[in-house]
Amino acid sequence: MNINRFKIKIFSLTLFTLMLSTACQSALTGTKLEQSGICLIPMPESIEMQEGFFSFDETVTIFAEKAEELRASELLLQYIKAPAGLPLSIAGNSRENQIRLQLLESDEDGVNGAYRLSVASGIILIQSHDYEGLVYGIQTLRQLMPADVIKAGADRDSVLSIPAVVITDSPRFQWRGFMLDESRHFKGMTEVKKLLDQMAFYKMNRFHWHLTDDQGWRIEIKQYPLLTELGSKRKDTQTGGWSSPERSGEPHEGYYTQEEIREIVKYASDRGIMVVPEIEMPGHASAAAAAYPELTTRGEQIEVPVTFGKHYAAYNPANEKVYEMLSEILDEVVALFPSPYLHIGGDEVRFDHWQESDEVAALMEREGLETMADVQIYFTNRMSQIIAAKGKRMMGWNEILGDDLHGFLSDGQTRSATDLDTEAVIHFWKGSEELAKRAVREGHDIVNSWHSFTYLDYSYESISLKKAYNFDPVFNGLSSAGKEKILGMGCQMWSEWIPTVESMHKQIFPRLLAYAETGWSSKRKKSYHSFKKRLPHHLELLEASGIAVGDFQF
Repeated sequence: MNINRFKIKIFSLTLFTLMLSTACQSALTGTKLEQSGICLIPMPESIEMQEGFFSFDETVTIFAEKAEELRASELLLQYIKAPAGLPLSIAGNSRENQIRLQLLESDEDGVNGAYRLSVASGIILIQSHDYEGLVYGIQTLRQLMPADVIKAGADRDSVLSIPAVVITDSPRFQWRGFMLDESRHFKGMTEVKKLLDQMAFYKMNRFHWHLTDDQGWRIEIKQYPLLTELGSKRKDTQTGGWSSPERSGEPHEGYYTQEEIREIVKYASDRGIMVVPEIEMPGHASAAAAAYPELTTRGEQIEVPVTFGKHYAAYNPANEKVYEMLSEILDEVVALFPSPYLHIGGDEVRFDHWQESDEVAALMEREGLETMADVQIYFTNRMSQIIAAKGKRMMGWNEILGDDLHGFLSDGQTRSATDLDTEAVIHFWKGSEELAKRAVREGHDIVNSWHSFTYLDYSYESISLKKAYNFDPVFNGLSSAGKEKILGMGCQMWSEWIPTVESMHKQIFPRLLAYAETGWSSKRKKSYHSFKKRLPHHLELLEASGIAVGDFQF
């Protein structure tokens, strides 16, 4: 969010309440709560109104001692010092007018990200057992402030105050993800940081970064420079839809240097967000093949495609040199991303080139592989071993299980006796609930991103705000142990037909807020009626942050 400079001003509690209560009236239960005008998204587990309020003035300081407390304090300074027009600083302990951040002793039985925020006259206390929880408490504190704190040029002339309240909160799921596809349309660091700011504000904690695909390779790999010198550039771009002959008539290019990626990863980490890179394989490999044709079975020189859809280039599963090159590429990837997960995609592999390859036929005979699905699982298991040796855990879209989701396998052949490594995390996006539940029974952890509920490139007619809000990541009929295998949910911003930042924002917002509440709030705290009452205030915040909102209906 933009940090704007303001003079020290005063904002009365009465005016603050009037500003917000219009948007939030009846959104929450309890007379005091309704009158307070509190408009929090996602909905916390517990909100208890107290008497009085905390006033921000020139005497307010922040107190923190431990390293992670100080780290969170720096974030708090960025968020409220300039917007609130305060000479805020980190200082020693005092008895009044202080914001205290307290990292408690670790709780092995606690929920990661749980926090307690207490606001009283003269003291704000944010407590958690981990850094992420401190950050979430800070975000809740920000949401207690009026919208014009982040408005450029706002003119306030009274003391900024927030109502006294005690909020105890923790997330329902540990995986609350948002995916950005930049292979199809590169957006750049400024826009990525803006999205990370919105994710943090709404307590989403997994930024799934789709960096390679047929139409562009967007991450610098120093050992293989042609991946960006050639693979990050295409001569034109299809417009008008999947079968359209129309083209933009303009080249498209862009990639992130390793230094830029480090900066983005740190920016995300400071806000409690893990960045999970996706390096697509074995299919969707045209951009890599344009740079290094030897990666494929045909070995032919191709150009980076200008059209979208399911292209035929795929890595050669029978060539040991391919595994060596991919391992070397991933060495540089894992050095950039501290995330314990590495996403390999694995979706929509076209098997035509494999089926015509003598090398692949020899591999199948040697390894006892009966179908192309078995070949893909063989490749995926090899990559899982390579990734595990680098200290990471592989995840991929649910095609890596060997199911024929697209009719690419002859006679619908799927895997025969080849089993996927159970350490692989399945990112479910397509197929029936039964496929996902079978993966659970086979021992896999699941992130639920069912496309008909979570794809942000789909229109609001296809996925309305209400449908997005009512999505439940836990499949019906799972046992208690099975439910524990559902890590959480993700929503995806595929960018084939979303070339501009404004069009991207309109597809993401306000549905991202619905997914944020789905990922965080317990089922008993969720209410679409309440969400509708709270949303107008947040639409105002989005507008103040320069975010375009889609044309949605309640």
